[in-house]
Parts: sequence; C-alpha cells; structure tokens
Amino acid sequence: MEDFMLPCLNKKLFGLECFGCGFQRATALLFRGEFIDAFKMYPAIYTLLLFGLFVFASMIWNIKYAYKIKIAFAILNGVIILVSYFYKMSFLF
Repeated sequence: MEDFMLPCLNKKLFGLECFGCGFQRATALLFRGEFIDAFKMYPAIYTLLLFGLFVFASMIWNIKYAYKIKIAFAILNGVIILVSYFYKMSFLF
C-alpha cells in the first residue's frame, strides 16, 4: 500500500518535513487497525477525522452553533499539528 502513496514535495525539495507529513501513513495504519502507531505517526489524525465527520454531519443536519464548533475544531487541530511538528523537528536537529 505504501508504494502508492504520494511523496512529500517539501521533503524532496528542501529535505524538511511539512505539517502534513505522516498523514497518509497514519491513515493507512488506521485501516490496518494499528491505532496507537497511527497516533504516533500523526497525532492530529483522530481530531482531524472527528472534524471531517462533524463538517459532513453539519452539511446534512442543521446543528446549532455549528460554525463555532468548526472554528474550535480548526483551532484545536492547528495547535495539535503545530505542537507535534515542532516537537518532531526538535529531535531532528
């Protein structure tokens, strides 16, 4: 399955991982049932999935305060992605 994954253009050109590096592999690990390894690969995988499910549900049903919940999910995911990225990068140097 990993033979068909898209390579990270940022990593190929500059040698540094991007904020999304690991998402494809984490998704593949989820499909294989390796939930802890998926979290270790990309810590925001679960909150991003919840965010996607909520956005999809808000398209179908009228959810009260949906806009505010989406903003909160976006901020939460942004913080998790940034913290995990800088944590990962601190161990590379």
